[in-house]
Amino acid sequence: MKLIRYGEPGSEIPGVLLENGKKLDVSAFVQDYDEAFFEGDDLERMSDWLKENQSSCPEIAKTERLSSPIARPSKIVCVGLNYAKHAEESGMAVPEEPVLFFKATTSLCGPYDDVIIPKGSEKTDWEVELAVVIGKKASYVSEDKAMDHVAGYALHNDVSERAFQLEQGGQWVKGKSADTFAPLGPYLATKDEIENPHDLNLWLKVNGETMQSSSTSDLIFNIPHLVSYISQYMTILPGDVISTGTPFGVGLGLNPPKYLKPGDVMELGIDGLGESRQVAKAYSNQ
Repeated sequence: MKLIRYGEPGSEIPGVLLENGKKLDVSAFVQDYDEAFFEGDDLERMSDWLKENQSSCPEIAKTERLSSPIARPSKIVCVGLNYAKHAEESGMAVPEEPVLFFKATTSLCGPYDDVIIPKGSEKTDWEVELAVVIGKKASYVSEDKAMDHVAGYALHNDVSERAFQLEQGGQWVKGKSADTFAPLGPYLATKDEIENPHDLNLWLKVNGETMQSSSTSDLIFNIPHLVSYISQYMTILPGDVISTGTPFGVGLGLNPPKYLKPGDVMELGIDGLGESRQVAKAYSNQ
């Protein structure tokens, strides 16, 4: 299945995207795609429910805003430098173990929402990534059992402010967590929808120019390794997001570096996970 959420921020309603492109409201079955939904057997039950009730589900208008396909998770765990060429362009060594950092969950937004350049920012950057959504609580899981804990996958733009991240001391989280810095979606594709998550093309354009183009086959640490590794240090809850890293082509790595300015348009996509589009807007306190 392809899970979507629609409606105004704070009032989103769960839905599904059908193969024919039609979007259906499934709020008669589930209140939201949150920890409670993923931790039980609701995903499987909803699939069966749809077979019997699809014809009575309201169709979602094409004009409705799409939100993040999951409600605010307990955490967004990100993996840094997980593509060798990205590590090289960042001037950093290829890591021997996964580099972990967090994005604040308040950075989550919809796939077509504006990305707000933070107050005082001069180095806001783009990063297309494959996000993994956890479907089953994971603590000290082995690699061979790790995929049992995955619910599905989504497209993620790990927007980053490089000065906040790299020039102002402390942890990377400061440069990763501004509001709107985690556009997710347009949908969550359940695990059965993606034959091989380690062989997906991913790309990102800025103002129509291709900046990133690579494949998840180039990941240094694959998904089972990441789920297992992270679970050794923290409990990963249903609905949590693991963002698996970005390939080369970010603004930081260009010569000279290039960063987002108001009006810039980011378009990005991953095989099987759709495409998203965000317009960069200047921060305003109005």
